[in-house]
Amino acid sequence: QQDGICACSAAVSLPTGSRASVQPALRTLLAAPWPSQRAVRSWLQLLAVLQWVLSFLLLGTVSLLVLIYLVFTRFWPISALYLAWIIFDWDTPEEGGRRLPCLRRWSVWRHFRDYFPVKLVKTHDLSPSHNYIIGSHPHGILCVGAFCNFITGSTGFGEMFPGIRPFLTTLAGNFRLPIFREYLMSGGLCPVTRRAIGYLLSKNGTGNAVAIVIGGAAESLSCRPGVTTLILKNRKGFVRMALQHGAYLVPSFSFGENDLFRQVVFEEGSWMRSIQQRFQKIMGFAPCVFYGRGLTSVRSRGFLPYARPITTVVGEPVMVPKIEDPSCEVVDMYHEMYIRSLLKLFNENKTKYGLAETDELRIL
Repeated sequence: QQDGICACSAAVSLPTGSRASVQPALRTLLAAPWPSQRAVRSWLQLLAVLQWVLSFLLLGTVSLLVLIYLVFTRFWPISALYLAWIIFDWDTPEEGGRRLPCLRRWSVWRHFRDYFPVKLVKTHDLSPSHNYIIGSHPHGILCVGAFCNFITGSTGFGEMFPGIRPFLTTLAGNFRLPIFREYLMSGGLCPVTRRAIGYLLSKNGTGNAVAIVIGGAAESLSCRPGVTTLILKNRKGFVRMALQHGAYLVPSFSFGENDLFRQVVFEEGSWMRSIQQRFQKIMGFAPCVFYGRGLTSVRSRGFLPYARPITTVVGEPVMVPKIEDPSCEVVDMYHEMYIRSLLKLFNENKTKYGLAETDELRIL
């Protein structure tokens, strides 16, 4: 009986010892400094940018590889069904796409906006009774300003321009990649093709604003801080389309876009530059050698953009008549009008958003 009492006493003493060991640990945990709200916001902003960069760089390729792998497994019906869906849905990207308003209102885009931060500035009203082609300049490396302002609702485009539906064009090849095409369409992106742009300007009612990064991949090769060079002098297709559909031309400029990455720029005439240009003509995009900040530290190098302010200023619309078959002279005239409007926009706002009075806009 005495042995039983001792055993019970030992059993009862175990929880007491456990509590004695847990209490100091709890006190240590409670005494440890908790992350501040500012630190939490910084991490949320960093994660928002990280998911965006990974989505644009890897989502399409990884999805394609996964579907190819599934073909050789017992899950092959998934690949077969998705292939059938793409065939059935092949023309949707060029017929207005399939945008999801809930994705544009996704809270992660507010953290994405605040990381840089990105700001939208309105200078003139856009009437919902017209359609528009918005020229977006410069291209930069990843078109952060254009994406944040025209695809997400985080900067207040809908409130600034009520009744206007913004779209952003990108390479048509992106809409051939599985899963990635659905991601792009859900946000309001469409292929930068005559058919897709023509559909939005003629068969989708009025109040459509199609943003085109006119300089394209060729312009990204000249992207570097302190230098503002646009590929625009011989880019006149967007003006012809505006005339054919009677869409007004609207210049926009994202100040700070070229400061997000550091790029190794190869001089014109060098063999590396010729390789980049040839690759761009064949594949539609240019293989840039660039770097940004790392994931763990601003001082380390990585693939994330630096946190630099981006201010996208939307300028005054250039009124364009509807001419089904405009002559080259008419196209040149409205092209010159657009360039003058863009230069005016740049010169009136450059000192407000980080540039010097002596900075000029080079148009090639």
